[in-house]
Amino acid sequence: MAVPSLVLYIDRSLFARRVKDTQPVENRDPGWKLFGKVPPREGPVKDPKKIQKEYETKSGRAGASNPTSPRQSVRKNLDFEPLSTTALILEDRPANLPAKPAEEAQKHRQQYEEMVALAKKREMKEVQKRRKQLEDRCKLEESIGTAAQIWNQEILPNWSATCTSRRVRDLWWQGIPPSVRGKVWSLAVGNDLNITHELFNICLSRAKEKWRTSAAPAPENNPEDAGSSDRESSLELIKLDISRTFPQLCIFQQGGPYHDVLHSILGAYTCYRPDVGYVQGMSFIAAVLILNLDTADAFIAFANLLNKPCQMAFFRVDHSLMLTYFAAFEVFFEENLPKLFAHFKNNNLSPDIYLIDWIFTLYSKSLPLDLACRVWDVFCRDGEEFLFRTALGLLRLYQDVLTSMDFILMAQFLTRLPDLLPGEQLFQHIASIHMSSRNRKWAQVLQALQKDQEKGSPVLKR
Repeated sequence: MAVPSLVLYIDRSLFARRVKDTQPVENRDPGWKLFGKVPPREGPVKDPKKIQKEYETKSGRAGASNPTSPRQSVRKNLDFEPLSTTALILEDRPANLPAKPAEEAQKHRQQYEEMVALAKKREMKEVQKRRKQLEDRCKLEESIGTAAQIWNQEILPNWSATCTSRRVRDLWWQGIPPSVRGKVWSLAVGNDLNITHELFNICLSRAKEKWRTSAAPAPENNPEDAGSSDRESSLELIKLDISRTFPQLCIFQQGGPYHDVLHSILGAYTCYRPDVGYVQGMSFIAAVLILNLDTADAFIAFANLLNKPCQMAFFRVDHSLMLTYFAAFEVFFEENLPKLFAHFKNNNLSPDIYLIDWIFTLYSKSLPLDLACRVWDVFCRDGEEFLFRTALGLLRLYQDVLTSMDFILMAQFLTRLPDLLPGEQLFQHIASIHMSSRNRKWAQVLQALQKDQEKGSPVLKR
């Protein structure tokens, strides 16, 4: 039993000897001190305040009358201080590290000042950009307010006498203020069908009855109910299309504030015009009207808009008349954009590929909503001609891009236009389009083509 105790004693003595050997590391290895890893010295514990005071005295940063922190003393004269760690290069090294050479300190200070200058320059650019945007917005709001006052006080009260004047047409081209847009559209579209609010309510009641009967189990089909079944399928298509109408707005979808209003107008129209029913694209036209008019007035404008010759030809899918419109469009296409027209011809890109969607929705699906409303403004003034003039303006706007594309890329581009479409540039290009060919206006060209079609002329054959 004596042996284990002896071993224990030896081990302890060895351990104690090793501890003693490790004490003078500071003297043997000065590199540890260079990186601030000096082993703790034995001695009385100093007060932290005294340690801080000694450090400030050694570094020469403490003043009797201005006991500021090192960071504050370095940057107190700077008028701009970025929120980053780059300012640390101006700090002196701790006392246990060698001081920076003068050249290195000067270089770091210069680099820091350059970074501050760049940051300040970027900040000034952002401030100027925001100020410019704010000024433009204020000018726009002021111009809209002034225009709205002119429309309300001078034009609308004397509509029949002022609507065709040069001054009003110029204001019209610049865009109708949103606060009066619905009133102007209603007056410009007119009500040739003499639809009243009472007629709208009657058609809506019939539509609701159809919805109830279509929800009930259907009896056995017979030939007399063929038209009824078509109308019911049209009503089902309405439900499907409403969810696809301006989905980014989230106001026409199920649960949205305008879902039932849009459903009512489209349903009432299928009962008002069962020969036309519902056709895809109508939901976008009705939605734009709902955003600018009351429900009954929106229905009146909707029915009268669709009753125009061009819209009726497309929504009733009158192929021969649609081909006439396409042929008339190509006449002015070749007149205004001959190089792009030849490129389209070489790639067999016909107008029906991109025009149908633009005409069906009156550009409300293809263009940003605010820009589409401005197109509607002038469309209500100039009629169907402006729809095809807008198409030529779009082609002129993107002609450089389109001439470098093949058939597939052009079709994809035109059926899905860029989201960030420059409105002012588009209207500048539209204004540069000349709607005359050999001293014939749009209506004259269209009429001549219709006569050729009636005679069986080969002009319209594809």
